[in-house]
Amino acid sequence: MVTLTEIATKKVTEFLSTEEHAEAGLRVAVKGGGCSGFQYQLALDETKDGDQVFVHEGIRILVDEQSLRYVDGSVVDYTESLMGAGFQVNNPNVVAACGCGSSFRVADEDPSCGVAV
Repeated sequence: MVTLTEIATKKVTEFLSTEEHAEAGLRVAVKGGGCSGFQYQLALDETKDGDQVFVHEGIRILVDEQSLRYVDGSVVDYTESLMGAGFQVNNPNVVAACGCGSSFRVADEDPSCGVAV
């Protein structure tokens, strides 16, 4: 399951209110890349075959089957600071992350940059 914090719920609701498609939701996905192995992808999207759909306070959270093994149990947050604003995934499955915070690694996966942790 993937959920949202209160502020993330408000921000996604704002974004979805401008979306043309009534079936749109927040897609939480993982792709290979970055120095730690994986990166998050968040986007407004419609349901696709094979998606797991979680509903949080009326917002549909869409996760493809392959990404779910990496993000199960995660909470999506929205933060604002002097450095900027944006969504952040608090993922209990992460065992290592890169210094800039844009990529991560989970248990049982080798680091993509060849560094042992």
